[in-house]
Amino acid sequence: MALMSARMKDIARELGVSVVTVSKVLRNHDDISPETRARVLQRMKELNYRPNLAARALVTGRTHMVGLVVPDLLHAFFAQVAKGLSKVLRAQGYGLVISSSEEDPELEQQEIEQMLARRLDVVIVASAQWTVESFRRIEDQKTPYVLIDRRFLGLTANFVGTDDVLAGSMATEHLIENGCRLIAHIGGQNTSPPVDRLEGFRIALARNGLVVPSAYIVCKTHGDDAGDSTGYLAMKELLRLKPLPDGVFCYNDPTAMGAMKAIIEAGYRIPEDIAIVGSGNVHYANFLRVPLTSIDQNSELIGEHAANLALNLVKCKTSTHSSTLLVEPRLVFRQSSDKRNVLQISG
Repeated sequence: MALMSARMKDIARELGVSVVTVSKVLRNHDDISPETRARVLQRMKELNYRPNLAARALVTGRTHMVGLVVPDLLHAFFAQVAKGLSKVLRAQGYGLVISSSEEDPELEQQEIEQMLARRLDVVIVASAQWTVESFRRIEDQKTPYVLIDRRFLGLTANFVGTDDVLAGSMATEHLIENGCRLIAHIGGQNTSPPVDRLEGFRIALARNGLVVPSAYIVCKTHGDDAGDSTGYLAMKELLRLKPLPDGVFCYNDPTAMGAMKAIIEAGYRIPEDIAIVGSGNVHYANFLRVPLTSIDQNSELIGEHAANLALNLVKCKTSTHSSTLLVEPRLVFRQSSDKRNVLQISG
């Protein structure tokens, strides 16, 4: 038999098993013994067997593909989310199609339409939209979807993300505990994470009897797809204020890195003059010129939870119940906010 023409029934006949058994191995069913699974996979490898995915989709109604649309593929947070997603999906025999919206609502809609046209089983979106209309269209096509990181008021949908109010409060409390009293905030606009983190920032200030003038709160667009540039420009605005802030909570780590660049360029010290806290805990935060204190969102776990939720939606396609899973953030303390220790040493 020619290697490239091997069919599922050929493999079944050679191994003395049913076509159903071979099919279950392909779909990673758990009711196949390890020995049988190993035999089937070994013979598939020997024959260079590749399943006809299009034919399988016609029979089962499933493509075994999941779509992911994120605002920025270069942002380490979304890369870690994709890693967690892929790990879970791969183990269940599913593939992942990834696309970037470049923080453009219109482009996002186009990418979602492409995924719907390809009949992907589930679509997972970190949305750049301002309205919920594009999700109504997904619902009209009966395609399950999961929102990650960003959610919408008035939209009952499956969601996996971080408790962003807690993240903002946690970061601000940390700066206060380290001696900061005039704390600025560099945030984003239009999506739920920056709005909720700003709310957490304000809650922590109020809880500690602190008042910050509105000029010390700078909220910009492009906090994810151009965060370093956004943070740099926002920090330059804050450096023109008198008195200077002694601490800054930044919406995310790229924004914080841009802010740190502006502070150092202006001749100020981190954390002695201005302490900095970011959010996201990107993997290189500990290797910066001044290691960055950050709120860890456990982004890979967000991806894993989203994948498991997506797979459950495929199995229970008629379910009308929506789930919300919030991963609790934690603070990772590094040098950029260690103002108290610096003051003790200098004193």
